[in-house]
Amino acid sequence: MTVGIVVVSHSSKIAEGAVELATQMASDVGLVAAGGTDDGRIGTSFEKVLAAVEQSLAEAAGDGVVVLTDLGSAVMTAESAKEFASEPDAVHLADAPLVEGLVAAAVAAQGGAGVEEVRKAAEAAGGAIAAPEAAGAEEPDVTADVELINPLGMHARPAAKIAGGLSGMDAEVTINGADGASIMELMTLAAGQGATLHVEARGEDAQKAVDYVRGLVADGFGEL
Repeated sequence: MTVGIVVVSHSSKIAEGAVELATQMASDVGLVAAGGTDDGRIGTSFEKVLAAVEQSLAEAAGDGVVVLTDLGSAVMTAESAKEFASEPDAVHLADAPLVEGLVAAAVAAQGGAGVEEVRKAAEAAGGAIAAPEAAGAEEPDVTADVELINPLGMHARPAAKIAGGLSGMDAEVTINGADGASIMELMTLAAGQGATLHVEARGEDAQKAVDYVRGLVADGFGEL
């Protein structure tokens, strides 16, 4: 991966737990937790955050690093770490919800997105869900209806598999009106086992995209 991600939290448990969760969706992405103070208390540590940023810069060895924070002093500490980093221009702070933003950023990085796209993916995770396309919009090139057969339906891991795969295709895909390349929008569908997903795709890779979603659903996302 060419983009690293650093998680800064007042709590070491929160930072480590968020990284553990995101790793389930994006196992190839370099995720570094920097939570709590140096002596294990609640708070933030400039030294710990700067060390995490430098580790991430060294391991990514590519576009750069995206830093996500929880609140208050974590933001200020991250800003200071960016200023003192060996490559400050390669460090990008994301204004995003910590857990949702981290998962979205990790999935984007797993799909090969650059550092700016990863940052934007994180920040988009805190935005409003886009409304379905208005009547009269351009007709889709390919459509399909598929039934969810995995017991837990559209939870985080299936959503990550769909979004991660579609992010690298030349196609605009909606699933029940949600952006197919957005893990957070897919999760808000709350589609359970037996629910029908209506897939619409437009663009050069439209058929490929629909076939990809159909294949994942038919395989139960590997959960059967």
